[in-house]
Amino acid sequence: MASTSPYFTPGVLTRNMSRRVCATAGGRLRQPGKGDGRPVCSDAAGQPGGDSIQETVRALPTIQSEDSAPTSAPRQKRERLQAGSKSTKVTGQAQAAVSPADETNSEWEPKDWREQWNNIREMRKVRDAPVDHMGAEHCFDKTAAPEVMRYQVLLSLMLSSQTRDHVTSAAMKKLRDHGLTVESILKMEDKTLGELIYPVGFWRNKVKYIKQTTAILKEQYSGDIPNSISELLKLPGVGPKMAHLITKIAWNNVSGISVDTHVHRIINRLKWAKKETKNPEESRRALEEWMPRERDKEDEKLKGLRTKMEGVK
Repeated sequence: MASTSPYFTPGVLTRNMSRRVCATAGGRLRQPGKGDGRPVCSDAAGQPGGDSIQETVRALPTIQSEDSAPTSAPRQKRERLQAGSKSTKVTGQAQAAVSPADETNSEWEPKDWREQWNNIREMRKVRDAPVDHMGAEHCFDKTAAPEVMRYQVLLSLMLSSQTRDHVTSAAMKKLRDHGLTVESILKMEDKTLGELIYPVGFWRNKVKYIKQTTAILKEQYSGDIPNSISELLKLPGVGPKMAHLITKIAWNNVSGISVDTHVHRIINRLKWAKKETKNPEESRRALEEWMPRERDKEDEKLKGLRTKMEGVK
């Protein structure tokens, strides 16, 4: 990816070191009633280490009477110290046995994902999906002022929710022909706005969202749009997928992977998550845990696969 995203999180090493530890280094003690509370060496799996139990039992002094018990205490203390020293050496040897490769190769990633990605790139090299020429990157006026272009990017993505690309593209063309700026939308009647964007999905709700969002932009951002995910998500009608696409297209800043229902579906089919995800937001977090950042700029290749997969059951 081109920039650091607060949504990317580092991997966690989970490989079992399989080294032996003892009580002096955080090990366990005998169960009450089963011994004298002396430390017992054990390995990382919790099994007694080698001959440590037998050696400790044989080393215990024989107590002849109550009068002789106090004289054995110093000897027991010395033996505990010796056992701790021996376990420290064993632990050090186990740590030295862990190779650098074990540490660097322990992060999870899907099997054969690079081969699958190359296959996707091959399938998408023709760039013949509707998103390639009618997506949000093609729905704004490139000759307009920068703040106007960014506003049109925002509106095109708000209209695209639950809507086919060609329907969104047609609605955006009608809006641009009518005049698509913050001022023109604020002056426009709701009825007129509804007629211009119809038949996008949930067009009545989108009329309200567009009017509310545009008023917020006028009052709080001087007619421009926010450049952060947190601020974009405060706008009515804007979700995580839209917010990441807006920062990428309008601000040229890759903040994360934009995942819609189609990408979510493909990710689960390819098993690109540790476990099956339930919604696009879960899929986004699962992808960002392992996918190399340089791939995030190409996530539209996954979106373009939807037309090829819609007929697959």
